[in-house]
Amino acid sequence: MTTKTILLSGVALLAFAATAQAADCPAATVADMRGLTSDFPQQFELAEFESKASCDLGFNQNPTIAELNARIYGNAELAAVTDRLPTEPLVVAPYAKIGSYGGVLTGLSKGTESGTSDLLSVRHVNFVRYSDDLQTVVPNIAKSWEWNADYTVLTLTLREGHKWSDGEAFTAEDVAFWYNDLILNPDVYESTPGRWLFAGEPVNVEALDATTVRFTFPVPTPGILNRFAVDFGQPFQPKHFLSQFMPKYNANAEALAQEHGFENAAAAVDFYYGGSDWKDVPSPLLKDADRAMALGRAVVPTLESHIVVEESAEGRKLVANPYFHQVDTAGNQLPYIPEIVETYVSDKEVQNLKIMAGEVVWKQQAIFLEDFPLLKENEGRGGYNVQFAPTFGENVFFSFNRTHKDPVLAAIFSDVRFNRAMSIAMDRHEINEIVYLGQGKPMQGVPAEPKTVSFVTEETLTKDINHDPAAAKALLAEMGLTDADGDGTVERPDGKPLVVRLVYSSQGVPVKMMELVRDYWTAVGVRVDLKEVTSDEYRAAGNNNDLDLTTWKYDGNAGPTISQDVTVFIPPFGDFFNPGTGFGWAEWKATDGAAGTEPPADIKELWTLAEMFIQQEMGSEESNRLGAEITRIHADNMLKIGTVGDIVAPFLHRNDLMNVEPIRAKTYDFYWTYPYRPTQWFLEQ
Repeated sequence: MTTKTILLSGVALLAFAATAQAADCPAATVADMRGLTSDFPQQFELAEFESKASCDLGFNQNPTIAELNARIYGNAELAAVTDRLPTEPLVVAPYAKIGSYGGVLTGLSKGTESGTSDLLSVRHVNFVRYSDDLQTVVPNIAKSWEWNADYTVLTLTLREGHKWSDGEAFTAEDVAFWYNDLILNPDVYESTPGRWLFAGEPVNVEALDATTVRFTFPVPTPGILNRFAVDFGQPFQPKHFLSQFMPKYNANAEALAQEHGFENAAAAVDFYYGGSDWKDVPSPLLKDADRAMALGRAVVPTLESHIVVEESAEGRKLVANPYFHQVDTAGNQLPYIPEIVETYVSDKEVQNLKIMAGEVVWKQQAIFLEDFPLLKENEGRGGYNVQFAPTFGENVFFSFNRTHKDPVLAAIFSDVRFNRAMSIAMDRHEINEIVYLGQGKPMQGVPAEPKTVSFVTEETLTKDINHDPAAAKALLAEMGLTDADGDGTVERPDGKPLVVRLVYSSQGVPVKMMELVRDYWTAVGVRVDLKEVTSDEYRAAGNNNDLDLTTWKYDGNAGPTISQDVTVFIPPFGDFFNPGTGFGWAEWKATDGAAGTEPPADIKELWTLAEMFIQQEMGSEESNRLGAEITRIHADNMLKIGTVGDIVAPFLHRNDLMNVEPIRAKTYDFYWTYPYRPTQWFLEQ
């Protein structure tokens, strides 16, 4: 045997030893943790896992990852998986078994931004997330965090060696860039989004080093980790890509933008960032595919599990991010399912037909109890499983426009007697039986999900919910709204018939409920013109203050959400995606009284109370006191008339989708699938 042969044999033995050592790592699952316990539920940091398991974890990749990467326009050829993963990857324990690669996760939404957050949540990441117990915040993009004593300074530690989906380094600079160069940039936002101001003041976001970022808040902000755990907004953006269009970072930014057909550099940033943390704005592929390709980047690099590679008016296609930061306990890079295909289907009947034909792997959003009997009957035919889950924030509300552009309607809608009349005109027990199959509980609307807080009383939840058409007519008559000509419709003070246009989107509310409510209100003399529109049309009209009333589910009011975002507490009592009422009040506040409509004194008080509420630890005595007062003001003014709460709602998945556990709640407020770790789902081949 030659020296060379001996040397090669030694290398081979070392390689064999390393492989054998890696193979000794226990492939732990939630079903069988192999005697291991983790610091956070169902996941480990790499060093933690290797220390507790006494092994060195080797890494494996999807065998088709090179082909998938080739579909990501602008990505270079891939290095080995070890070089693509962070130095400190997150190690995930799958629910039931180590998965296998392959297949396509198919889903449905109504349009490019209509009912899509369900599938967005499948690929979503943020600094942290809630575990599936919906109580424990656990690491994700961030490796760890630390607060100072008064909750004004939050320090996050990121993962060493983490990379964007194009292979460029992800660092704390990308977090500081997101806030300082996008959120605070007047070229991007005409005014800083209120959700990223605290007591009206900005946060100081600093990159201390490559993996350490510090948030310094102007006031105590103990709930901000909850925002990072449940929020769609991702507080990081790829500085290396977007900054090339910013003169601050690139002296040739304007020339570069104009070279690619943009009016200026700001327009180029808007093309890619869209002036929104919301990821589901139309991608550059849909806005202008030719320009996106010419720029060498089809979509902005991401940290999510999947990245968009195709988009049209019919849907979008995504492939696995080859630099994703998670592995399973056998060292396999996640996600297991390498492709997502999202199809846009606006018609609910067509949606149900596709589900029943077995074309849909996962569907959670925009499936209502009224769909359940049909879908349940066809489970065998479609090879899927439909089941119930509890809900948060599913109480559908009706909110009359207190600052309507028609001053006569504004006066009518602002009268609490009118709102009480519309409330008691509704037969909530019938709604519960017909729309919710008897599974819910008649309930008034409140700005905090009762199952997640302790300050909402039963008295408030039952206020003005009994069906009493005669009393409703009496309240209208007390206001001077009577049917003088006997045509069945009461007249407004100006003599015109009182007609309410009830515009709605089936993404947010059950169609049958709208038909029932139309009939209830018409029966007491308020004629209702019913019109279904797309969610985009509904939101545009609502946010332009063009609706007589808004109606949607009461999302955004669960404990973790209101602990860090008081949007639902203050005018206009909602956000762009779920507009409320009182847009004129909000304008008055935003302009210091120069425009808009001055609100009543108790509505003004809500801004002060909400600021105080957000500075308290959720569940503390002071937090509950403030929450109770905010709820009282909402209930006394009947800002949102509730219908039925405490309901269950259906969700479904195809039978070949593995590592799926029953979800504890079907709710946007915990961002749909995000707590349930869809990256460890796999399709049985």
